[in-house]
Amino acid sequence: MAKMKVLQFLLPVVLLLLVCHVQARKIEENLASDIIFGAVQYVKQSVLFLSHLVSSDDCDQTYGFLPCTTTVWGNVFLILAYGYLMFLAAKLLSDGSEILLQILGPGIIGGLFLPVLSSLPDATIILASGVSGSTEDAQSQVSVGMGLLAGSTVMLLTVLWGTCIIVGKCDIENSTTMDQKDTKKFSLAGSGVSTDIWTSYAARIMMISIIPFIIVQLPEIFGASSLSRAAVLVSFIVSICLLLSYCLYQIFQPRIQKRRIAYAMHKRIISGLLQQLKARTLGKLVTDEGKPNTVVIEKLFETLDVDSNGNLSPAELRALIIGIHFEEVDINMDDAVHKVIEDFDTSRDSKLDSAEFIEGISKWLRRARRTAAGAHVQDDISLTTRLLDSFDERTEQQLDQLVDQEDELEVDDVKNVKWNTAKAILMLLLGTAIAAITADPLVDAVDNFSTATSIPSFFVSFVILPFACSSEVVSCLMFSSRKKKRTTSLTYSEIYGSVTMGNVLSLAVFLGLVYVRQLTWDFFSEVLVTVIVCLVMGAIASFRTTFPLWMSFLALALYPLSLLLVYVLDYVLGLS
Repeated sequence: MAKMKVLQFLLPVVLLLLVCHVQARKIEENLASDIIFGAVQYVKQSVLFLSHLVSSDDCDQTYGFLPCTTTVWGNVFLILAYGYLMFLAAKLLSDGSEILLQILGPGIIGGLFLPVLSSLPDATIILASGVSGSTEDAQSQVSVGMGLLAGSTVMLLTVLWGTCIIVGKCDIENSTTMDQKDTKKFSLAGSGVSTDIWTSYAARIMMISIIPFIIVQLPEIFGASSLSRAAVLVSFIVSICLLLSYCLYQIFQPRIQKRRIAYAMHKRIISGLLQQLKARTLGKLVTDEGKPNTVVIEKLFETLDVDSNGNLSPAELRALIIGIHFEEVDINMDDAVHKVIEDFDTSRDSKLDSAEFIEGISKWLRRARRTAAGAHVQDDISLTTRLLDSFDERTEQQLDQLVDQEDELEVDDVKNVKWNTAKAILMLLLGTAIAAITADPLVDAVDNFSTATSIPSFFVSFVILPFACSSEVVSCLMFSSRKKKRTTSLTYSEIYGSVTMGNVLSLAVFLGLVYVRQLTWDFFSEVLVTVIVCLVMGAIASFRTTFPLWMSFLALALYPLSLLLVYVLDYVLGLS
């Protein structure tokens, strides 16, 4: 029913467009022949106009049976149709990968298959843009692949990056956002999004992934065009190496993340322990010179040693730790006692003597002093209080930045594993088949549209294809709309990961195509725009975890500026 209403709405609009160019004539008496002649001319013009929209005089059908056209509107329709099929392929690949991830968990699936499959639609289009036809035809159509490669990177880091801030913004308090609290509305500095430290690491990896772009441009930069082919080969090898390294990092990242979180929790426990000791010693754990006060620490040990046997047992230590409150994380007290003993107990006898206790506390007091080296000094606060409060704040922030995203993104146990596994495999196969079949006619439609409109194919593919081939757009916006730090971190990690895979996998396919087909590498402006956007957005995301709302407009402004820069470099300065 809804489809019929849409058709009923579009039909009169199309008819109006068909007749909008016809001028009315005044009807006079005894001019029947003129009226008939005008009607015939009107029908003739309308038929010719419709024929111009959908007909084609000379075009080659892809695979010998798919439709083709040389008209503007006909190619617009084909681009939309093939673009939708490519989006459907990307969605099937994404959904199938997610089902396998739920069944098999991270590791090989999350680290290898997911990143590769997410870039498969882009890679197939890039491959289709130059794999067939003569060298001259491939050189002409390969700009479609470069447009997609550069356009995907720029779109993800500008349009999607900025939109996710607008959709997921929350109130900023104490340099971080408050989950699901959006009372400041569109405050440019008072609202925004926050991510964890792992997202910053993903942004830094993304910046490293632009190295192949720089390598392949070196001959042109230094005027050594004879080395261009060698530079393409070296850049291809570096891309493959970076791809393998990134996949290995993704495979082992969960283990690294768990270790860092465990260490952060350990520091948080020690910080709480030091706060308890500070309260019992009235802030005298550190001397005026900033050194551990061993006399006070030794007296504290004697106080804690209830049975006076010269050792602190787990039960005696537990009595001290039980009063620590950890608001930001749920820590088991037995685990906390075990971690403290494991850290302090150098003799490995599961109890602490006076020397071990004094040395353990002194070691962490020295670390607290190094941590608080840049803290703001207030004369009315004792040195012990200043050091421990600063250390406690830093450890709390570190643990908050390293929170495990798996707690938020809990997945129910998958029922009927065999059926869901088969379903996921079928979705992956179908998505791969659709992407492989659709890529070539989509490239042809873009190339024909470029010829019909005299618009360079690079700009067509730069603007249109990234939106058609990116399944990340919908999922990122959905996660951002939850307005939580953990889902926001997942959103931006997905963006940076997609750009990284584009910079290594898609570029490797493109470089391999250029090298094998012996094509000319002449994409200075496109590479420059890609490098600039990656460096600017990567630098912003690498060294901060909170992004105010005003940064979204900065990112959105980079998109038209990127198009303008390519146009100026190519058609004003003639650099490519």
